[in-house]
Amino acid sequence: MLHLQGSLFDDVEEIGTGPLDGARRTALGDGAWIDEQPGWLRGAGALFERLAAEVPWQAERRAMYERVVDVPRLLAFYGEDDFAAGPDALPHPALAAARTALGTHYADELGEPFATAGLCYYRDGRDSVAWHGDRLGRGDRQDTMIAIVSVGEPRPLLLRPRGGGPAVRRLLGHGDLLVMGGSCQRTWEHAVPKTTRPVGPRISIQYRPHGVR
Repeated sequence: MLHLQGSLFDDVEEIGTGPLDGARRTALGDGAWIDEQPGWLRGAGALFERLAAEVPWQAERRAMYERVVDVPRLLAFYGEDDFAAGPDALPHPALAAARTALGTHYADELGEPFATAGLCYYRDGRDSVAWHGDRLGRGDRQDTMIAIVSVGEPRPLLLRPRGGGPAVRRLLGHGDLLVMGGSCQRTWEHAVPKTTRPVGPRISIQYRPHGVR
């Protein structure tokens, strides 16, 4: 297991979420926006260690460019049935608590609860995710919302208009929250690029509503 060099700011035993009244919204254009709340999750270092050790991570292979390649990150997914089954079905109760807090805060805009949690484990700078929008299901034709909580060492998340253009860069880790809303999945793309610089491991937790992947 990769071990995390913890931040002095999240070196606490208690794992939990903070208030969301400090979330800062940035309009990206074309109806897309992002909200940011640095350090929203307390005890992010401890949660990283638990998730890294206890999640049943999967190494997947996918067809790409007429060949099958390794997905450059480890993956796990917790669906609606897992949340309905209770905390014992999840690797840590903080996943359910964060989902509830986010669903409550964004209830008026989202109009429904966050339903699933997808986890990505970026082990080092060789792990990445290419430019994409989460457009499988309703995200291809409707405004939607995806909330990302990052634990572990910071990695850049880049966003750019769909089809190319200047990128917006956000460095996410140590319990930071970023929410992509409005038309973001249809009109913008996001990526975590590879890097040759020494970087520590990071886990991102992506909360999505029903029917969005």
